[in-house]
Amino acid sequence: MEFQELLDLLRESAPVMLRGAGLTLSLAVAAMLGGLVLGVPAALMRVSPWALLRWPAAVYVSAFRGTPLLVQLFVVYYGLPSIGIEFTPVTAGVLTLSLNAGAYLSESLRGAILAIAQGQWRAAYSLGLGWGQTLGHVVLPQALRVAVPSMSNTLISLIKDTSLVSVITMTELMLVTKELISVTFRPLPLYVAAAIIYWILSLFFEGLQRRAERRLNRAHQQH
Repeated sequence: MEFQELLDLLRESAPVMLRGAGLTLSLAVAAMLGGLVLGVPAALMRVSPWALLRWPAAVYVSAFRGTPLLVQLFVVYYGLPSIGIEFTPVTAGVLTLSLNAGAYLSESLRGAILAIAQGQWRAAYSLGLGWGQTLGHVVLPQALRVAVPSMSNTLISLIKDTSLVSVITMTELMLVTKELISVTFRPLPLYVAAAIIYWILSLFFEGLQRRAERRLNRAHQQH
C-alpha cells in the first residue's frame, strides 16, 4: 500500500471514525458517572457495621468482578429479553459498563476507607460523633484523596472497555472501524488509527486524573 493511498484512506475514514470516537467518549463518561453512583454506596455498605448491608454489596462486587465484562454484556442485552426485560444497545452498554465499573470503584474506595487509621475513628467517637458522622466528616474526605489514583485508573480503563459494546451492535469506534475494514479491506492502518484514538482519549482522562490529584493534595495541605 503506497503512502499516498494510506493518506487517502485515513482522510476518507477520519470523519466516520471520529463520530464513532464521539459515541465512545459519551458512553465512557455516562458509564463513569453510573459507576460512581453505584460504587460509592456499595463501598459504604461494604464497610458498614451491619451485616444486612454488607452482604448484598459483597455479592454484587463479587459477581461483577468475578465474571468477564463480555459475558455481562451478553446477559444484559441478549439474556434479559427472554424474561421480558429488554434494553436498547445504548442503554445496555451504559448499564453493563456502569455495573462493572461500580464494582471495581467500590473496592478502591473500601480499601481507602479501611486504610484510615483506627485512631481517627476512636477520636471522633470520643467527641460524640456517631458512625455515620465519623465516616462522612472525618474518614471519607481522607479516603477519597487516597482512592483517587486507583479509582481514576478504573475510570480510564472504561475508555478501552467500551470497545466490547460493539458486540451488541452499538456503533462506537470499534464497530465503525470494523465496518470500514469490511469495505476497504485495509485492517492494519484502520486498526492502528483506532488504537491511536483510544490512546488519545486515555491520555485526556489521565490528565484529568493528575489535575484532580493535585487539587485534592493542595486542599489537604491547606488543612
